[in-house]
Amino acid sequence: MPGAIHAEGLVKTFGDVRALDGVDLDVPEGTVLGLLGPNGAGKTTAVRCLTTLLTPDSGKATVAGIDVLKHPNEVRRSIGLSGQFAAVDEYLTGRENLQMVGQLYQMRAKAAKARAAELLERFGLADAADRPAKTYSGGMRRRLDLAAALIVSPPVMFMDEPTTGLDPRNRQSLWDVIQELVAGGTTLLLTTQYLEEADKLAHDICVVDHGRVIARGTSDQLKAQTGGERVEVVVHERDHMATARQVLAGFGKGETTVEEHTRKLTVPVTGGAKLLAEVIRELDARGIEIDDIGLRRPTLDDVFISLTGHVAEETGPTAGTEGADEATTSAPSAKEAGK
Repeated sequence: MPGAIHAEGLVKTFGDVRALDGVDLDVPEGTVLGLLGPNGAGKTTAVRCLTTLLTPDSGKATVAGIDVLKHPNEVRRSIGLSGQFAAVDEYLTGRENLQMVGQLYQMRAKAAKARAAELLERFGLADAADRPAKTYSGGMRRRLDLAAALIVSPPVMFMDEPTTGLDPRNRQSLWDVIQELVAGGTTLLLTTQYLEEADKLAHDICVVDHGRVIARGTSDQLKAQTGGERVEVVVHERDHMATARQVLAGFGKGETTVEEHTRKLTVPVTGGAKLLAEVIRELDARGIEIDDIGLRRPTLDDVFISLTGHVAEETGPTAGTEGADEATTSAPSAKEAGK
């Protein structure tokens, strides 16, 4: 049975650029799918097709069991959307922004007011609730936009890089909100370039590049594909890096990576903690003082580099397509809401 978000063979082109090239997605109810990829990979285009903001050239999709192409207005009533950029009315206060969105969703005025107050408190905006949004910082506007996306507690949420521009404290606060929503049964498709975010929040991850899904699975499954553990060493003296590299080469199962500016060397290994102890003894025997050493599993950074040959934040060749429709709002228009 298809999940709460389901897509088969989505294709979308912009001129000669194939932004989506046969994308398949399935997100079971009450789970989080992390859509991971560099700028221009097709993440935002996929979100816009699934939320009725763009019409795919081919393929099919359902959201909350509703056909996206046949019944777009019904889909809009069942979803919340937070786009890449905060879409708030600068001349309204934070409270008025949320109340307006609630009324566009045909909530009664009293219910919209109560829900606005609840969300303002939840997102740490209560003290600024009656200030015009144009006086808000970028992070505050982002939080207000996210609050607007949650005004009707939708069963399906789409968040397109939701924590961009947030400081670490506010990012953690949003993660807590997302985890609460999912625990309550909300289904979420989350696009992100923050690999830590996908690692923490997503039940499953799809890695997208050049408009195609190139890998999918849980975080642990994707890391297992990359393979092995790594020994990381930070040497105290830069002059000792060459000798340290020779030592690690004797234990490693692959090429040693060297970061000159941080004096850090990394090598893939097998053998776990026992091997780590042997590395420490050999470094000590060679008179190499170390500032830090550790054994770690692959990260999603390693996964992404292994799959694509570049880091997740790198701009891809289709980057221009991702900005084609940036005026994405978190609420339907008044005309749409009234249908």
